[in-house]
Amino acid sequence: MSREFRFVLCLVFAGFCASLISIGPARFVYTPLLPALIEAHWFSAADAVYLGAANLAGYLVGALSGRALARRWPDVNVLRLMLVLVAASFVGCAFPLSLSWFFIWRLLSGIAGGVVMVLIASTLLPHVPVARRGLASGVIFVGAGLGVVVSGTLVPWLMHWDLRVTWLGLAVFTAVLTLASWRAWPPAVPRSGPAGSTCLARPAAARTATVALLYVQYALMAAAFVPVMVFLVDFIARGQRLGASEGAYFWVLYGVGAMLGPALYRLLIDRFGATLTLRMMLSSQMLAMLALAQVDHHGVLACLTLLLGTFPSGIAPTMLARIHQWMAGAAQQAAVWSRATTAFAVLQAASAYGYSALFNHTDGRYALLFELGAGFMGLTFLMDFGYTALQRENKVA
Repeated sequence: MSREFRFVLCLVFAGFCASLISIGPARFVYTPLLPALIEAHWFSAADAVYLGAANLAGYLVGALSGRALARRWPDVNVLRLMLVLVAASFVGCAFPLSLSWFFIWRLLSGIAGGVVMVLIASTLLPHVPVARRGLASGVIFVGAGLGVVVSGTLVPWLMHWDLRVTWLGLAVFTAVLTLASWRAWPPAVPRSGPAGSTCLARPAAARTATVALLYVQYALMAAAFVPVMVFLVDFIARGQRLGASEGAYFWVLYGVGAMLGPALYRLLIDRFGATLTLRMMLSSQMLAMLALAQVDHHGVLACLTLLLGTFPSGIAPTMLARIHQWMAGAAQQAAVWSRATTAFAVLQAASAYGYSALFNHTDGRYALLFELGAGFMGLTFLMDFGYTALQRENKVA
């Protein structure tokens, strides 16, 4: 095994652990815990849904502040700190002293996830040989899918004790992974000068409209998948009256889909290109959400859940592939990805609160939420044809 290969392997392991922690447990663990929080009377149904949206609001704050933090301190140090913050947030959630206390810890968990998502690719991928970046990116984001699986399997096992043990167990799990990957990160190097900002980071004027459309598309994707991400387990457990254990089983299926997503869409990108892959993804997700709102057959629900699970972890490497395919230079790519993540986080947080309010206002109409998500997915699909037309105009210009 060559020294270069070992170095790349360490980088991929660090990124894998970071995405597993920050996009997996930090972001998705609340979903399988939602019915338990309500049943254990920690919070009312309305407050529990509201607290779920707190994490997404934190994700927005993290996406907005990630690049600023990396300009002030070495990005590797920032990433390590965020992973420690996730572990600390789980400890805080083990003691529900008040609604505001719990809200703050869920918010901090979201902030950590947003910072990691903004910085992880620009921190690790420049160290990876160009020929291996696609594979490395896919493996890194598989960690997010495994994180969903872990949250769906570890949480029910820990729940044999109680909610406090569950939160503390998640803290221990996160701390172990953080320590295991601590030395796998590349050397911490402070940024020199205004790199990553000003003129180098801005796309050419001729491409401004295309980049703006990309931001809008990515943001709409966030609004599209929030209903499934937030309400799936509660929909199965209470909406379908199948119970919390069945809800956890469906969450594991969702996680298996999330594990398959990066590799599946990477294969499709290599075969058909990023544009056609994205359109296949959007159309299939739209149809799956519409079906989820209408059917109640156990087997069909399981298949739909598996398909829907491929989206959250698969969309990030797919959009990164589109950006890398179209934008030249690491600085421009990092800047566009950071802004895209911010746009994603803005609409994710806003739509989470909107969906929560709608859910409470309609006395728990899950089908309406899924239909709205499908509508956003369909709108994004139609907009992609405009994106292609703008690209063609830029090439002619």
